[in-house]
Amino acid sequence: MRACRGPSHIPHSNFHPRCYDFRGLESVGIGLIGMENMTRDFTSHSADETVELGRQLALQLGKSHVVLLRGDLGAGKTTLVKGIAEGFGAAEADEVTSPTFTLIHEYSGPERDVFHIDLYRLEKPGELDSLGLEDLMQDARNLLLIEWGEKFPRILQQKDAEIVIRRVEHDERRVRLTTAA
Repeated sequence: MRACRGPSHIPHSNFHPRCYDFRGLESVGIGLIGMENMTRDFTSHSADETVELGRQLALQLGKSHVVLLRGDLGAGKTTLVKGIAEGFGAAEADEVTSPTFTLIHEYSGPERDVFHIDLYRLEKPGELDSLGLEDLMQDARNLLLIEWGEKFPRILQQKDAEIVIRRVEHDERRVRLTTAA
């Protein structure tokens, strides 16, 4: 087993004896609700690494409330949510499934409740009203992870973090986290 060096490597005992390539290339810019933000880029080489990355991102999303998840179909958004939900102690990875047909899945944790929301099938802002997202957004205990929220300006205005997942190869993903600095 080779040693991991530096804060950007995440060793985890359940995986192959190697270091993960979750690069933490940080930059600062403007974009989330007009605030200064922090951007970090990561690379994952497998579904297991994507789940582990989600666990680590949960630590960085501690103060976030509305997180926009962006990526093509099959990019790995739900796989990442598996790790985020585990990171908050809200669910085990195998309990987290895609809310494509149910629209919202709720996972209750000891300190935060995680709501995985998929707006792919919605087309009109009025359909959004029937979900009760405004009520969920008012409770500081709730973390809303919203897929396809970019379709609705109201969601874009209320986000305080964004995660973009891009498929590079079959198992490799590039993940960019942008949060308010």
